[in-house]
Amino acid sequence: MAFDLPPLPYSRDALAPHVSEDTLNFHYGKHHQAYVNNLNKLIEGTDHANAPLEKIIQDASGDSSKAGLFNNAAQVWNHTFYWHSMKPSGGGKPTGAIADKINDDFGSYEKFAEEFKAAGGSQFGSGWAWLVLKDGKLGIRKTPNAETPLTEAGATPLLTMDVWEHAYYLDYQNSRPNYMDAFLENLVNWDFVNQNLADAS
Repeated sequence: MAFDLPPLPYSRDALAPHVSEDTLNFHYGKHHQAYVNNLNKLIEGTDHANAPLEKIIQDASGDSSKAGLFNNAAQVWNHTFYWHSMKPSGGGKPTGAIADKINDDFGSYEKFAEEFKAAGGSQFGSGWAWLVLKDGKLGIRKTPNAETPLTEAGATPLLTMDVWEHAYYLDYQNSRPNYMDAFLENLVNWDFVNQNLADAS
């Protein structure tokens, strides 16, 4: 059963001016679609043809002979999670359970934001910054290329920020810091993060 490109949870112009419609036309409409198309070609006629996306990622992780399968499957999952990590008029300080958890585990929202941006800013080349829950405690991760915390035992992704250049180059050119500031101040979907935290608890 082939995978489809999951629908965006908002219109392609809904995140403007922080992420433009042009960026979503390329990032979602071209890049994400290409990962879906490539994945479908790779699983056709194989044992993974009817497997859930998460199982394909786990099965291919760490196996160099399945690098193409892992990269495309993980990028389908990572991007879908990323779109839901944002919403129109999002960002700013969180509310609800995640706000309390961030204060408990990082000391303050400001400290979390500092560490999260440090992870995104220090990821050389392409990759992702993540907020995860592991062993009941929040943590920050950065992963290169298509890597994902899904493959880390006991870690549950709560939020991600894409720091591949195609996520921000049309809007911010080479200024990843400006994009990361805009992501935290105007885009984060804390409702999604709270739901992920509740599901993991």
